[in-house]
Amino acid sequence: MIDDGINTPRRRRRQSTEFKAQVIQACKQPSVSIAVTALRYQLNANLVRIWIRAHDQLAIKSTQTAPVTPVPEFIPIQLPAPTMVSTTPDIVIEIRPGAANVTVRWPHAAAAECANWLQNWLR
Repeated sequence: MIDDGINTPRRRRRQSTEFKAQVIQACKQPSVSIAVTALRYQLNANLVRIWIRAHDQLAIKSTQTAPVTPVPEFIPIQLPAPTMVSTTPDIVIEIRPGAANVTVRWPHAAAAECANWLQNWLR
């Protein structure tokens, strides 16, 4: 900067992608300080950290091959169509007192009456 008594604003330097890659590679070496590397290249350490963070995020994005699709909370399933209630009795009671076999068939719609009958019969 020329000291002519007038405060002229400093222009930002623009670094090439190759230069940034070189600095990042130097920082990634084992036992190397980012601050020391930045000083060696006459850069601000915070700027170099920004470059490294951007480089790492870009590397993560490039390794993801397939986009992650969100899983819906509810997955719709197809249920079989309801079947018609058959006309055969739903409740079947088999009783074997001794050598005899007694089978009682009772409609499911009258389950309460079946329970009353069974209670009375078992007394």
